[in-house]
Amino acid sequence: MTKIVVLGSGMIGHAMAVDLADKFDVTAVDKNKRSLQNLQKVNDKINTEVFDLSENDSYEELLKPFDLAVCAVPGFMGFETLKKILHTGTSVVDISFFPENCFDLDYLAKKNDCFAIVDCGVAPGMSNVVLGHLDNQIDIKNYECLVGGLPSKREWPFNYKAPFSPIDVIEEYTRPARYVENGELVIREPLSDCELMEIQRVGTLEAFNTDGLRTLIHTMDHIPNMKEKTLRYPGHAEYIQVLQKSGFFSEESMELEGVSFRPIDVTARILRDNWKLKSSDEEFTVMRITIEGDRNGKQRRYVYRLLDKGSEATKTTSMARTTGYTATAMVNFVAQNKIEAGVFAPESIGSMDGAYQFILDYLNQRDVEYRIEEFTLE
Repeated sequence: MTKIVVLGSGMIGHAMAVDLADKFDVTAVDKNKRSLQNLQKVNDKINTEVFDLSENDSYEELLKPFDLAVCAVPGFMGFETLKKILHTGTSVVDISFFPENCFDLDYLAKKNDCFAIVDCGVAPGMSNVVLGHLDNQIDIKNYECLVGGLPSKREWPFNYKAPFSPIDVIEEYTRPARYVENGELVIREPLSDCELMEIQRVGTLEAFNTDGLRTLIHTMDHIPNMKEKTLRYPGHAEYIQVLQKSGFFSEESMELEGVSFRPIDVTARILRDNWKLKSSDEEFTVMRITIEGDRNGKQRRYVYRLLDKGSEATKTTSMARTTGYTATAMVNFVAQNKIEAGVFAPESIGSMDGAYQFILDYLNQRDVEYRIEEFTLE
């Protein structure tokens, strides 16, 4: 039986370990003993190991017994964690949302004869798989992805709950946003170009620029127009901009009454309590992907719509389902197919024969359903 190690047992790591344990020999690794204990209460077949992934410089002994790693660490430690994994020659499916260029590690994966498939979440992730699949079929001119995870109940002032660590969300809100327009790379401030959108089955949300294209900027540079925007309830972006412009996200050290601190650390700590998603909180993930291009001389539009809610039966949040199950689908696909050494983005896998339908079917089996519409444009 294939032996898989899941690095990180937070909300999404937990969901992935449970999902994979039905078919594979799974070990979950985390420094948090309570998280590991909770995981074993859900499924006692899952092995656990206490290990501080951020403090240990080498993963050689940790990863030696395993055929494949699944990386579910916070974004701020994602790049270094991936680097340590590849140093051991262990192949990995990674969901961590880190700001560094993943392709900088391509040489390391090839040197150690292993592969890494990065950004295997919902967006980036499934959105990339869809684009990679359609890129084989049509001459794509326009790509737009609108995506967000939101609480069902709006609570002032932020109308938001974070399924991830607040420091990761802040990083998304402060990283310059890149998109492609008329074949040119455009760099804008995050949270800019805020506009109201009507989203089916949800209502009015606001969409603003974030740096979500990531690998697509490099791998899909033949597509002239590409943009991703984050979806939130109306008014959220303004509150975040007030914090940002007032210095609450500053990483420069300050001193107050002899105590040195970084404003961003204090802000993240306060927001952790405000944004924490409680077990009783209902939430949903919403995404709309629109792709337009030429197919056999006709202009076609493809629209993928996702609206997913947490599972009451398994107590799994929608973000854990939509992100985690995309990654576990990828794990199952690569377990059955040979992948060359190197670092790969999900769009590269989506272009492989059978991958798109395999992942889509895998998600459908877990009630993560994409509604797909196809139109001929006048």
